[in-house]
Amino acid sequence: MPARPELRLDRRALARLAGPLLCLGVFGPPPAPPPEEARLGGIRHSLGRDRSAISHHYDVGNDFHRVLLGPSLVYSCAYFPEPPATLEQAQEAKLDLVCRKLDLRPGMRLVDVGCGWGSLALHAAARYGSSVTGVTISAAQAELATRRVAEAGLSELVEIRLQDYREVVDGPFDAIASIGMAEHVGLAQLPRYAARLHVLLRPSDRLLHHAIARGPAAGPDRPDPGSFRTRYVFPDGELQPLATHVRILEDAGFEVADVEALRRHYALTCRAWVSNVEHRWDEAVRLSSPGRARVWRLYLAGSALAFEGHRVGVNQVLAIQPGSSGHDRLPLTRPDWSRRAVEGAHEPSDGAA
Repeated sequence: MPARPELRLDRRALARLAGPLLCLGVFGPPPAPPPEEARLGGIRHSLGRDRSAISHHYDVGNDFHRVLLGPSLVYSCAYFPEPPATLEQAQEAKLDLVCRKLDLRPGMRLVDVGCGWGSLALHAAARYGSSVTGVTISAAQAELATRRVAEAGLSELVEIRLQDYREVVDGPFDAIASIGMAEHVGLAQLPRYAARLHVLLRPSDRLLHHAIARGPAAGPDRPDPGSFRTRYVFPDGELQPLATHVRILEDAGFEVADVEALRRHYALTCRAWVSNVEHRWDEAVRLSSPGRARVWRLYLAGSALAFEGHRVGVNQVLAIQPGSSGHDRLPLTRPDWSRRAVEGAHEPSDGAA
C-alpha cells in the first residue's frame, strides 16, 4: 500500500486558514452569550432570583407586549366560547369566567397573585365592584397596571403592588386568583405557595388556581438549563402534572371543588399571539430587537404545537378553604359558569381590558 503524501502548509497558507477560523471562534475565548439569553444568579426561587427571572420574561417592554397580546394585555389562556370569537372577546370571556367562579360581589376583597398588567383587577372592580389587590414582581407590569387603574378611574377599588406573594401579610381575603403564576414557583416551592394562599383566604371562600400542566405521562418537569425555553424565555419555569397541583393544594388544606381543562383554548390563544407578532413584525422588532422578536415568535409557535399535541395542558382548579362549620357558597350542582362568559365576550369592557 503506497504511503500517503505528507501534507505541508507554508506560513502563507496557514495565515489564509487562520482568518476564517478566528471569525468562527475556533481559537480564543468562547463568544459572549447573546443579549436575549437569561443569566441568573443566586439561590433558585429565592426572592432575588425570582425577581430576575420574572424581569427577563416580562420586562421585555410594555409596548412590545401590547403588540404581542393585543389591547387586552392578558398573558394567559383565553376562553373561546365560540370559534369565531376574536382574541379580545375570548380574553374578556376568560376574565369573566374567573370572576364568576370566584363568585365575586361588591365589597369583596380579591387578591390577584401575579396580576400582570392589571386586566383581571380592572375587570373585577369595574364589573363586580370588588376591592382588588394586585401583586407582581415585574416593575414594568406594576407601572403600567397602576397607570391603567388610574386612567379607568378605579384607584379607590384597585391597588397594584410591586410585591412578592410571599410578602403579602394583610389577609385574609374573600377570594384569591392565581392565573398563570404557579409555573414560576417551582416544584420545591409549591407546598409553600399553597400554604401561603391557604393562610391568606377566609374560611369557606375560594381560590382559582389556573396553571399550565405537563401531559399526564410526562411526570415532574426537570428544567434543563441548556434548553431553549430556559435559556431564552422562561428561566426557572417549571411545569407539573395536574395531579401534582391538586395533591399540593389538598395537602395545604384546600378542598378541590372543580377542575376545568382549557388545553384547546390555549392552542388557539398562542396562535392568535403569533399572528399578532407576524402582522406587526417590523414594530415588534423595533420595540425589542430582531433576536428577541424571533425568540418570542418561535416560543409561542412551539407552545401552540405543544398544546395541540397534548404534550401540555392548562387547567383551572377551583378550591375552597373549608370553614369551621363546613359551610360554603357552592351550589349542589355544577353551575354553568360559561353562560355569562359567552354573553360578556360580546359586551364593552367598561374600562377593563
